[in-house]
Amino acid sequence: MPKRRLIGKVVSDKMKKTLVVEVERIKEHPKYRRRYKISKKYKAHYEGADLKVGDMVTIEESRPISRDKRWKVINKA
Repeated sequence: MPKRRLIGKVVSDKMKKTLVVEVERIKEHPKYRRRYKISKKYKAHYEGADLKVGDMVTIEESRPISRDKRWKVINKA
């Protein structure tokens, strides 16, 4: 089974080796057909120091790295 990849924006880089990435999706209401945005935050593993808040990145599923981290940063999108 292939690993999922998501594209999102870095919202926090305050932790060592960890970035918080916010991924936005568009959903549609089942009855009213109105579209709306939802967002979810993921903690992703990243060892470099060149990414800052506001950068767009691609993250990929990985093995559990810590209690909260199950994603790795692949590249700058």
